[in-house]
Amino acid sequence: MLTFLALAAVAFLGTVPQQSQSIVIYTGWERHALVGSDVRLSCSFFSWRWTSDDVTFSWTFRPDGSRDSISIFHYTGGAAYLDNKGPFRDRVEFVGNPARRDGSIVLKNLDFNDNGTFTCDAKNPPDIVGRPSSVRLLVFENVPIQAGVITGAIIGVVLGLLVLIVVIYYLMRFLVARRVFNLSVSKHGKKKKEGSQQRQGPAASAEPAKASSDKKKQESRKDKK
Repeated sequence: MLTFLALAAVAFLGTVPQQSQSIVIYTGWERHALVGSDVRLSCSFFSWRWTSDDVTFSWTFRPDGSRDSISIFHYTGGAAYLDNKGPFRDRVEFVGNPARRDGSIVLKNLDFNDNGTFTCDAKNPPDIVGRPSSVRLLVFENVPIQAGVITGAIIGVVLGLLVLIVVIYYLMRFLVARRVFNLSVSKHGKKKKEGSQQRQGPAASAEPAKASSDKKKQESRKDKK
């Protein structure tokens, strides 16, 4: 009886459809590009399930100043369906890899009308509940300097100043030490010269005294004779 109930429970659970879980979709936050250039818009997702053969990706575009979005790309059933009527006709290329959960696209030959928000949505059945992710595209005639470049330049300048200060510090120490050494050598040489002169003084004065003594002896000898 227990065996029959266990088999019945297994059979019943096998007929219950798998419960779907949430899917998390990732895109960039903002992209900058030049007029006439190409730009890659990345889209990927995280799902608790293995990548399904029925995975889908959808891209929509909402121009700046507009409330309406238009579909520009859709991938389903292993096939990509590109925009062939709208503003991105013949300018959208699918470069993703659905098996690796990548639904990225490339927009070609950009112009100022391409400024706007691009939204990616993905499904990995049975995980179909998820919030689409958006990336904003800004098209410029000249790409502005980004904050990262400015920050890197500031850090480079600060490091350069620190290195210069260290070099100046050690150079000053070297010059001071060299001057002290020269003064010490000069002072030592002067003392040595003065000492030599003082030693030569008594010897020079002793010679006349000796000559005077010899002269007195000679005169004494003459008197005796």
